[in-house]
Amino acid sequence: MKDLSPLTIVNARLVLPSGEPQAGAIRCEGDAIAALGSDVAAQPGDRTIDARSALVAPGLVDLGVFAIDKPAFHFGGITRAALMPDQGLVLDKPAAVRFAAQSGKPDLWVHPLAAATRDLEGGDIAELALMREAGARAVATGRRWIADSGTMHRLLSYCAMLDLVVVTHAEDAGLTGSAVATAGEMATRLGLPSAPAEAEALAVARDIALAEMTGARLHFRQVTTRGALDLVRAARARGVAVSAGVTPAHFMLSDVAIGDFRTFTRLSPPLRSEADRQAVLAALADGTITVISSGHDPRGPEDKRLPFADAEPGMAGAETLLALTLGLVRDGVIDTARAFALLAANPAQLLGVHAGRLEPGAAADLAVIDPDKPWIVDSDKMAAAAGNTPFDKQGVQGRVLKLFKGGSEVG
Repeated sequence: MKDLSPLTIVNARLVLPSGEPQAGAIRCEGDAIAALGSDVAAQPGDRTIDARSALVAPGLVDLGVFAIDKPAFHFGGITRAALMPDQGLVLDKPAAVRFAAQSGKPDLWVHPLAAATRDLEGGDIAELALMREAGARAVATGRRWIADSGTMHRLLSYCAMLDLVVVTHAEDAGLTGSAVATAGEMATRLGLPSAPAEAEALAVARDIALAEMTGARLHFRQVTTRGALDLVRAARARGVAVSAGVTPAHFMLSDVAIGDFRTFTRLSPPLRSEADRQAVLAALADGTITVISSGHDPRGPEDKRLPFADAEPGMAGAETLLALTLGLVRDGVIDTARAFALLAANPAQLLGVHAGRLEPGAAADLAVIDPDKPWIVDSDKMAAAAGNTPFDKQGVQGRVLKLFKGGSEVG
């Protein structure tokens, strides 16, 4: 990014790490926040922007996307994207990681997640130390769970030594097999291959046990069932370094949404029962879930315009991430400060980057947001590479008005 004069945003409602948004201004010098508060004012020569009482929040840090899709990220207020290793060229070698880390320049931070095993096949551990040096911010198992407990134990032990978080998928593949739905009344009615929700809890239980043995830091990218959330809650209470994330699909939708065989609702993990959806909301409220991510995975007609059981899982989630999370604030599940902890501060902390918070010294990645601006999600008009959203034609509130990466306006 080119060298710019200091940036000051005035007449803002600042989203701070705790409490309600506070009226004030924020001033950035270079690529970092210099000062913020009610007594901050623009200096001669500053680029000055009037927020007109809009929220000024940290840019979103999206932990676990499957494609770099800048137009969608900019629309959604995302300034940093942690890229999953499941690419055409798997991120299991330093050169691939180094290339991926440069792929967002100049207007997006890309933080590659190194493949845990070679080719993501769950066997040999990949070159993790070399990939860390090449720019990997964490290690991930990709879309799959590592079935071999010995391999997972070695991986967690190695990552504990390297101080790298392991981001894992939580479904026991021995139970899920080729399932595309959660076992229950809806899957039975539709005649879809299904797997019990307990497949998630089994995977979570084993990985927590291994993390506790090794002292590794473990993040479950999506935890979507009551049984698995109870395991995470108990582990955190006894001091295990484990965290859990979720996408808006699993706090907004239950498996009733698959009733018309619409493949935009074909997700991994699959949509769960209403009881599990309510458990996710409770876990967001009590702090068991610490990250909300988009799971952004744009899929075109060749992947989605198929029978439900043959379609690829995934959704284009970047554009709706902020608005759907702000819906939790309006519903009283969480407050605004907690929303941006889930969307920015907590994922930034897992990745080890000084971002995601409005505080002096943090990266000047900022979003100016109108939290009340209404709009309609339209799969045909999305900025994403593909419009495979399960929220098509749904009304939402919350739009990004301006976005800054390192003090420079983007989007």
